[in-house]
Amino acid sequence: MVDQGSDADIMYSNLYKRLNLNPEDLTAYDSPLVIFDGKVVIPRGQIRLPMQTGSKVVEVDFIVVDAYSPYTAIVARSWLHALGAASSTLHLQVKYPSGDRIKELVGSQSMARQCLVTAIMHQPAAKSLASTEGGL
Repeated sequence: MVDQGSDADIMYSNLYKRLNLNPEDLTAYDSPLVIFDGKVVIPRGQIRLPMQTGSKVVEVDFIVVDAYSPYTAIVARSWLHALGAASSTLHLQVKYPSGDRIKELVGSQSMARQCLVTAIMHQPAAKSLASTEGGL
């Protein structure tokens, strides 16, 4: 997901594990974050990784968090700026210069909808679990 309103590039722990990255590869990141549902999460750490878009490679400092998300990662303004890109949430597009051409990444409206449905379906379970835990 591209979040042009954020300056934090986020990687969720499930992607971190699937990339076979080691916990010792993380550097300290002590600032808590507020996630989508308003909860505070303490990051596991931060890691700088190359991210390839077309033929362009950009180094991204990902903050790794252990939290639920329908996304595997969120890239923010720092990635957009490093890429020299412009994004449109309305059109689900990112356009960036590549040599003498303008290339584009195009999102999927159906996939975005599916992610939203997944997030909504997960949220009531989290709330009921929280209310159950509070009553014990």
